[in-house]
Amino acid sequence: MTENKTDSKSAMKPLKLLAAAALLGAIAGAAAVYVKGGPSVHGGDEVAQVTPGAAQCPLDPARKDRLSKAATGDVAAMVPAGPSRQLGALSFNGPDGKAMSVGSFSGRTVLVNLWATWCVPCREEMPALNALQEKAGSGRFEVVAVNVDSDTGEKRSVFRTDKGIVALKDYFEPTMALFNAAKKEGLAFGLPVTMLIGPDGCLLAAMNGPANWAGDDALNLIKTVTENAGT
Repeated sequence: MTENKTDSKSAMKPLKLLAAAALLGAIAGAAAVYVKGGPSVHGGDEVAQVTPGAAQCPLDPARKDRLSKAATGDVAAMVPAGPSRQLGALSFNGPDGKAMSVGSFSGRTVLVNLWATWCVPCREEMPALNALQEKAGSGRFEVVAVNVDSDTGEKRSVFRTDKGIVALKDYFEPTMALFNAAKKEGLAFGLPVTMLIGPDGCLLAAMNGPANWAGDDALNLIKTVTENAGT
């Protein structure tokens, strides 16, 4: 009898280890979603489905192909919209505190990034976004980094000063309404969230999670998009 009890206990050990591993895996997965931005918004080759009733936009197949081929390396998670939709109504505040929207950038391609000072991946990628704006910012393109902290702006001001964020304008939206709007469109699962939007306010591509926006891969992506903005 003693031998059988010992064998039974030994047989249970692997099962307990498997259960513990599964639990740890689930916890790690949850942390990835809420701390690091979670999985990419896309499934397969395209951004998640459009919310029912959202205004759709035409996305020329040739342009979509160029965009897909340019999204490699550091920005490989930036996946073309399929189908596209109109995001011109997404609203936030400008540096002067006045309300504005994505539609305010009509005629320019914009890289809209939602970030917060409490989001570690956001903090890490902000200098790279600043560098991208310094290198590629023009009358045809702008990095629109929108802070979603709920405070009066002191935290983001201190952060911007400490990190030398001087090329990016101080856009903000303290109520999380912008994040929730992006979430409703199936584009946001955590922070940071980045959306590449064309001159007509139509979504071109999107991703969740950070990226190295200061490298050649990001510059090539922006060059490809802005040089073919009308086709």
